[in-house]
Amino acid sequence: MASPIGAVQSVAASAASLLAGSSAVSPESKTGPTPFSDLMTDAIGEVSSLEEQANTAVNGLIAGTGVDVHTALIASEKASMAFELALAVRNKAVQAYQQVMSMQF
Repeated sequence: MASPIGAVQSVAASAASLLAGSSAVSPESKTGPTPFSDLMTDAIGEVSSLEEQANTAVNGLIAGTGVDVHTALIASEKASMAFELALAVRNKAVQAYQQVMSMQF
């Protein structure tokens, strides 16, 4: 399972290569460019997965099923950081879109 940071880095690398004029080719398939929407969908899926793991860890801690406090805290922080990173990427994408739409030709 890829980390959400890796997925977001992949999105950022693809965006940078598109801006530079080259095609974004995913490392796993050399057949063609990976659509930006697929990269974002994968990143959001990873964030969702981390949030589910954090909820499971916290519920296990509350129920007393052998989950350590530090394990639950680490899982919660991973989910929080992944969400904040995905939100920052989304905000930058919206900002770039708004700048492109405000250009006059």
